[in-house]
This record gives sequence, C-alpha cells and structure tokens, in this order.
Amino acid sequence: MASPETTTAPLTFDQFWRWLQEHANCVVRAGTADATLFDAEALHWDFFEEEDGTAVVQVILGKALVGELVLEREQVLLVQASPDVETPNSGQWLFEMMGGGAKKEDRIPMGYFVLAHGMEAQGGHQMLKH
Repeated sequence: MASPETTTAPLTFDQFWRWLQEHANCVVRAGTADATLFDAEALHWDFFEEEDGTAVVQVILGKALVGELVLEREQVLLVQASPDVETPNSGQWLFEMMGGGAKKEDRIPMGYFVLAHGMEAQGGHQMLKH
C-alpha cells in the first residue's frame, strides 16, 4: 500500500476509463480477483463498453483473443493511483479500482491496472501525464 504522500486524489471510474482508452500502449498489466493480463511486445490492448455499460478489457494477439477482463463499472466507487510498490524504481503507477462501502475501511479492491507512467498536478486537480 502506498503512503498518503504518494497517493493521488481519487478518480471516478468514468474519468479513469476515458483516460485509459487513450493510453492503451502504456498498460503493463491489469487484473481482477479472477485473472491477470500481462503486456508483451506482440500483444494489443482493446478497451470497449458493452450496451449495458459494462467495461471490457481484452488482450489480443493478431486476431486471437488471449484474455479478457469484465469490469462492472457501477460497483467501482473510485480509482486510487499510487506508485507501483512492486517495481519501485520503474516509474510505473498502480491504479486500483475500489468498491464496497463509502467508508475507507469498508472498501475492497475490484481490480487494478499498472501503467508505465505517473501523474502530475494540473489546475489544482491530479491529472495523468504521458
């Protein structure tokens, strides 16, 4: 878990999802309790929404589906970003999707993304940088 000094202001899932779609080439790995997807040179990340609003993340090799994560966006309360503690000198950032109750102690991780870059402040709000 990151310290408060390195954790940014929470994002809504919609804010994060819109930004993530523009940074598909920056994803290092993504996962839920059921599966973890890892990036590789020959793989392509695809992000889309189903008609019911469910967010879908796919990893594709050529035309073959390698793996898929299905994210129930209405269950995600917020997305919390912090430096990835598993790779502290890489500059990678962890984006954790949190669900559960409104109280911090009631929150549970719903999934995560690790991206190759961090965040910076813009206009008084923590925004993501490329």
